[in-house]
Amino acid sequence: MKKYAIIVAGGAGTRMGYATPKQFLLLKDKPVLWYTIDAFIRAFDDMQIILVLPEAHFAKGRGIIALFNYTDRITMTNGGNTRFESVKKGLALVKEASIVFVHDGVRCLVSVPLIQRCCNQALLKGSAVPAVAATDSIRIVKDGKHVVEDRLQVRIIQTPQTFLSSIILPAFEQPYQESFTDEATVVEAAGNEVFLTDGEYDNIKITRPVDLVVAERMIEERSSL
Repeated sequence: MKKYAIIVAGGAGTRMGYATPKQFLLLKDKPVLWYTIDAFIRAFDDMQIILVLPEAHFAKGRGIIALFNYTDRITMTNGGNTRFESVKKGLALVKEASIVFVHDGVRCLVSVPLIQRCCNQALLKGSAVPAVAATDSIRIVKDGKHVVEDRLQVRIIQTPQTFLSSIILPAFEQPYQESFTDEATVVEAAGNEVFLTDGEYDNIKITRPVDLVVAERMIEERSSL
C-alpha cells in the first residue's frame, strides 16, 4: 500500500529565542527538518513526503529538498492558520488508498523502526499513535484546584500519528473544533477508535534551546554506531 508522510513544519519557534524558525536551525550542519525528512525517506522506498510549510518559507524548504537525491519523492504545500488546517491541506494531496503518517517537523530524532512499527500496526488496526509513559509525578489542575493523578495511567503522545487513508481523510472533512489537539482527537471525533503503540523517549520535540544540545549529542551517538 502507498505511504505518505505529512510533515507539518509551520511553527515560529518563539520559545527558542531565535529569529530563525526552529525547523531551520542547524544540527551538525544540517537543518532540523532535514533529519526528519531523512528518517521517513529511509523507512520505506515507496514513501512520499508532503512537506507543509508557510509559503514565506518555501525557499528554505526548496533548499532542504535539494539536499536529497530523491527530490521526486518530496512535495511542498502551503500550511494553514491552525495545525488542523495545515494537515488538511497536506491530506488534499493524498489521492489513493494509503498509509498516512502525520509528523511534527521538529521531531527530528524519530527512528526508522518507530515509523515502520506505526505502519505495521496501522495496517492491522487502522491506526497507530506512538505514546510513552509519564516518568514525572502528575497533577491535574481544574477550577483552581489540583489533584494527584496516577502516572501509571498517563501516556505522553508523540508523532508520527499513523492511519489508513480511509479513516483519516473523511475525519478531516468535519468542521474544526477547539478540542482538536492532534490527529487522534480528530479521528476519534469522527467516531473511530484510536490505538496506541509504544513510542520512544528519544523522539523529542525541539522546543527550547536545550533540546538542540540534546539532539546534537544523540545524533553524534547514532552516527558513531
